[in-house]
Amino acid sequence: MKYYSLNRKAPDTSFANAVIKGLAPDRGLYFPETITPLPASFFEAIASKSYNEIAFEAIKQFVTPEIPEPVLKTIIEETLSFDFPVIKLNEHISTLELFHGPTMAFKDVGARFMARCLGYFNQNNDKDVTVLVATSGDTGGAVANGFLGVKGVNVVILYPSGKVSDIQEKQLTTLGQNITALEVDGVFDDCQDMVKKAFLDESITSKMQLTSANSINVARWLPQLFYFMFAYKQLHQQHDSIVFSIPSGNFGNICAGMVAQQLGLPIKHFIAANNANNVVTEYLKTEHYNPKPSVQTISNAMDVGNPSNFIRIQEIYKNDFKQLKSNLSSFSYSDAETKAALLEIYERYNYVADPHGAVGYLGCKEYLKTHENTHCVFLETAHPTKFLDVVEEVIQTKVDLPPQIEAVMDKTKVATKISTYEDLKVFLLNS
Repeated sequence: MKYYSLNRKAPDTSFANAVIKGLAPDRGLYFPETITPLPASFFEAIASKSYNEIAFEAIKQFVTPEIPEPVLKTIIEETLSFDFPVIKLNEHISTLELFHGPTMAFKDVGARFMARCLGYFNQNNDKDVTVLVATSGDTGGAVANGFLGVKGVNVVILYPSGKVSDIQEKQLTTLGQNITALEVDGVFDDCQDMVKKAFLDESITSKMQLTSANSINVARWLPQLFYFMFAYKQLHQQHDSIVFSIPSGNFGNICAGMVAQQLGLPIKHFIAANNANNVVTEYLKTEHYNPKPSVQTISNAMDVGNPSNFIRIQEIYKNDFKQLKSNLSSFSYSDAETKAALLEIYERYNYVADPHGAVGYLGCKEYLKTHENTHCVFLETAHPTKFLDVVEEVIQTKVDLPPQIEAVMDKTKVATKISTYEDLKVFLLNS
């Protein structure tokens, strides 16, 4: 499989090079040259297949032969070492729980898959690779855990000071070993801009090999298509029309779902559920795409004012606005509406959601107003205890900490504070 830059000013490249480089030389995101649909028989028999079998068939075309099939099967087995249950709330709404991994966030799958791919590509390389990544919350912890102790790989995580939850911060600042956290005086977009700038800075790249583990990296982004297939496996025999409502920040998750649809997965429609960072919601109303500075909300992993992956979504639909709009709806919700949804889900269904899942739930409710004969699945992207202050205040109930969270609570935070790109540059060149 070849990958091309969406800026179309760089040579096509291999999967291995796309993973190792992260961004193309022209600053474009990589995209697969082709997406070949799987046979209809695959989806007809999906209920009888294991998660590992489904994942292998779904991802194989994108990564082989550079990763041999036996190695790929091992990577998938190690990546998918936890469950992905669908919990039914009522006849029309279910939630897909994506928080059963080691850091209790959906990004565990992509981070673990990418770490193992990069480890395979780097196994005979004497030169270390530095994974440079920005996080608005859960990416940092998932990447830190996924890459912890991987030979020849150093990880540097940038996160916005005071704008991630305490537990999220602990998960990315307490591991040590090959993991370093940089606490940035700014917002997520500042972190992301610094990372992108570093990739294009020859005074850095001439001295060290950088790659990214944000969803801009194809090995972090593409495995997210697994979730949608796993949900379909569990639901399709009971429901003919399945729609997904995805809490959306950098739009990697929903874009991966659209790739699953391109592979033939019978998904009827997607909903991008936004918080106050509503660039895509406004775009679908006006056809004008206007990135803007992000604003802080209680669903912080979605606090993105310029979502990187939206250009991939536009590529899937060949920049045809009408075609995109026919397959994607988008709604935006305030913190007050999110809190009300958290309480409603708890009181009505005895289910504790996190703020991101609550936004997804609101997207389901909105869509179902005009599409009654549909089953809508919202993605519960992180365990509610990662947002303990908000959740417990709203539902007025103590939530027990799972073992994965308890394990980091008493650890000491270690982070280096930076304010500017020059600070990052100095750190990288002297580390």
